[in-house]
Amino acid sequence: MSNFAINRRQLLQAGGVGGLAAALAAMSQGVAEAAPKQQGAGEPIITDLGPAVVQFSLMSSLLVGDTVYIGSRNLNPVRIIGFHLPTQTVTSRTDLGSGYSIQALAADATGQYLYAGVLRDGIDGKPNIYRWDLSTPGQPAVGVGETGDRDIRALAVAPDGKVYAAGGGQTTNAPSLWEYDPATNATTSWGVPDPGATIAQAIAATASTVYFGTGSTLGGGNGSSPARLFAFDRTTKTSTNILPAEVATGVSVTSLSVLDGQLGVGVKGPGKSVLINLADHTKYTIIAKTGVMFRQLGNQVFFVKEPGVWAYNMTTKKITQILTEDVGAMWGLDVYGNKAITVSSYDVIEIDPPTKTAVKYDLTQAGAPGGPQLCMGLAAGAGDVYVGGTGTIARHQLASGQVSYLRATGEAKDAIVVGGILYTGQYNSRGIYSYDPKTGQLPYQVAALPAGQNRPLDVCWDAVNGLVIAGAQNDTGGGGCFAAYNPVTSQVTTKVNPIDNLQMVRAVATKDGVAYLGGDNIYASGPRSTIVAWDPIANQELWRIDPGQTAGVAALAIHGRYLYGMSRRAAGLFVIDLDTRQLVHTGDLSSVCTDFGALTVSRGIIYGVSDTTVFRIDPITFAVSVVVAGINGGWYSGPHIAVDEDGLLYTTQGTNLVRIDDKGAMQTMRR
Repeated sequence: MSNFAINRRQLLQAGGVGGLAAALAAMSQGVAEAAPKQQGAGEPIITDLGPAVVQFSLMSSLLVGDTVYIGSRNLNPVRIIGFHLPTQTVTSRTDLGSGYSIQALAADATGQYLYAGVLRDGIDGKPNIYRWDLSTPGQPAVGVGETGDRDIRALAVAPDGKVYAAGGGQTTNAPSLWEYDPATNATTSWGVPDPGATIAQAIAATASTVYFGTGSTLGGGNGSSPARLFAFDRTTKTSTNILPAEVATGVSVTSLSVLDGQLGVGVKGPGKSVLINLADHTKYTIIAKTGVMFRQLGNQVFFVKEPGVWAYNMTTKKITQILTEDVGAMWGLDVYGNKAITVSSYDVIEIDPPTKTAVKYDLTQAGAPGGPQLCMGLAAGAGDVYVGGTGTIARHQLASGQVSYLRATGEAKDAIVVGGILYTGQYNSRGIYSYDPKTGQLPYQVAALPAGQNRPLDVCWDAVNGLVIAGAQNDTGGGGCFAAYNPVTSQVTTKVNPIDNLQMVRAVATKDGVAYLGGDNIYASGPRSTIVAWDPIANQELWRIDPGQTAGVAALAIHGRYLYGMSRRAAGLFVIDLDTRQLVHTGDLSSVCTDFGALTVSRGIIYGVSDTTVFRIDPITFAVSVVVAGINGGWYSGPHIAVDEDGLLYTTQGTNLVRIDDKGAMQTMRR
């Protein structure tokens, strides 16, 4: 047996992301590869390979005094750490009692209290607003309030200490503006200003006004509203939409910041930002670039527009880039003295605006406490298993048991291994990435997707044409795209909305040089599970069929003449005969799945995984049987299952990577 271990030196050399050295060492000890567990005669052998992804990942930051406070992402428990700028070390930490990520941080005017809002899986009766007394950082943060919305994505503290929250999270309920009053400990709703909104991502507060930004996660469908910015009078609690017409076609207001007499407004969609006069909302200045997290130093307004940090000179009206390096996602921006401070997925970055130079402080080396993380995509082959995390990809080398971490901006939502080379579908708007372990070069983009096609959902290999096939979703406008990347020529072929204007390309599969695209329509009307046969060379449709599912396609796999499809929301299994182009079978999957899932083929059998169960589908009878009940994988964006050249299956059980050998399946099915 091989022991699971993280080689810290290799991790750091590869730009790795992890936690405290002590924490990593502690995790490495005691997670030695478990002895294979065989349930009984003919039952699968399950081997625990240890934590799938271990790191400190983050989703927010805020400078208070000399310390940058950073909120974690996809870690349990969720935590806030304090990075002390003078000593360049992590000097404080507190854990919260609910949620899976912290996207919202705000401090009161005195700098004594730090408030945090969490993202959570459901409305659970636990606090989603926490307060940490920074004068006694050794004491834990306490839960002080729960809003009626599932998520909190932005917080603001007014000068009088009242706290305001924005979020949403349930598409059936438009987001409210929430107020927490520390004097009474009461959390109350100020109402829903826009019944058509699906998300609220931005909030700001002054002595007289609360600014509340709303919009939609997917625009243009189901009657959802565009971006709106409401100014709430704090005395009357009445509101007015003050978003200027020049940006009113945006999808969502994404950022609000109170500056010196102005409100910095970020809007997704129109390619512009706005500075609104706080005293007179009819007066405003348009900045000709999308931005978020506005901060001011003198006559310059800094903002983030990935992949950089920019400065808008209010006197000359010029825009300059002050951080030119692509550091990946950035989760905060502040001014510290005469420097700008931002926090990427890996580093605290100190920027000198006049010289456009930057100094990075690695959070791992500074002592950020890592832990097992919820996982993204998964791929196996050539002796490796790759697991996507936030800003990183874990490479598990099966022969040695060694795990190394590869910096990869964004998230690997799905992946495949072809000839020892890894190809990933990389969110957000990063297209297709490649990694060849023989070169030692970090994963990098080899193919871009069309504008707006920011979320690659499924990746597969077309062996006939030598193409990496990917399907994607447009988070902003709805719909999706098809993409085919040729590693030999480096050419990429794409088609926006190959199914229709509403269906994203949720799943892809290939056979005999033909790609099959599975649609998913989240809106109330229109086809929702269309299968399209696509010629990737001619880049055109060959034929289509609607299997009549009540929900969209979650996954596709092909074995022999049959295309197997798994529908979302436990809508069922469907099987299409590719020779006759007919639907030949539908079946119930409600006993083994609830919503998202994945399919693969191993040793002539179709395997699937849901959030609860690994199951198999008999290729002759189409009967469904359980392989592993209670797998309960720790996935962030839907379960995955991969197969290597030996037919061994890989998925997660909790946050651990597991290998499944179902060698007794054929004998069981024959009986």
